[in-house]
Amino acid sequence: MKTFFKELFEYNNHFNTKLAESFLANQYIVSKESVKVFCHILNAHEIWNSRIQGKTNIYEIWQVHNPVDFAKLMELNQENTNAIIEGNSLNEVIQYSNGKVQRKIQDILFHMINHSTYHRGQIAIDFRECEIEPIATDYIHYKK
Repeated sequence: MKTFFKELFEYNNHFNTKLAESFLANQYIVSKESVKVFCHILNAHEIWNSRIQGKTNIYEIWQVHNPVDFAKLMELNQENTNAIIEGNSLNEVIQYSNGKVQRKIQDILFHMINHSTYHRGQIAIDFRECEIEPIATDYIHYKK
């Protein structure tokens, strides 16, 4: 199961990297909404990592970052997620929201992937409206 999650997060990071490059390449025509949604993807990833690791999150859920900082944020997220996968039982239960909610690490990890995929789809729609060719980010394209 750990190998599977490592692969999912490599896929996630791969397409987030491609998307970050597209933001930089199209910085004068990309919408502020797409930047906001992509930042939300990165922030949520950091927040979930922090919850699992028992740390205080660094970013707010809708905090906007400069696109030149995307690569640094993604690298830190990826490093922390890899540490979580390697250093924990995926069946371990994490409590968050002041101890009111409990979830297994594997469920949180899957949620993180699903959340990113969902919002990358929103960005693809917005890219088309800005006349930017969206990136095909489906998992099956990654598994060529």
